[in-house]
Amino acid sequence: MNDFNLDTVRLSLHILAVAVWVGGQVLMMGLVPVLRELSPDAPRQAAARFGQIAWSAFGIAVLTGIWNILDLEGTQTNEYNVTLGIKLLAVTLSGLAAFLHQRTPSAAVRGITGAVGFLAALAALILGVML
Repeated sequence: MNDFNLDTVRLSLHILAVAVWVGGQVLMMGLVPVLRELSPDAPRQAAARFGQIAWSAFGIAVLTGIWNILDLEGTQTNEYNVTLGIKLLAVTLSGLAAFLHQRTPSAAVRGITGAVGFLAALAALILGVML
């Protein structure tokens, strides 16, 4: 049996933060149609509140991700490093797309950046599992 230690805390925080970031996006996709029926402004209000939680989770995921990288033994294969590099690009793209999604007045750009941000977040999650 493994001991409860700092590695357990780090990885648990990372997984929880990623679950909030990615899972929250899935939840918002499902809620937007219902929220529109309640009020034209309800999706914006829910997205603003979700953003407060999601950006905190994104920050925790990035910080614990950096902590994970710094804790590596230094004996990773080239394949591991390539996968990690692609994951970091996906994380960056997800964050950038979400940032743009929140700030554009254009519904079309919100649709594109929402889709790109979610797909990049999902790719980062899958690549993280592969690591």
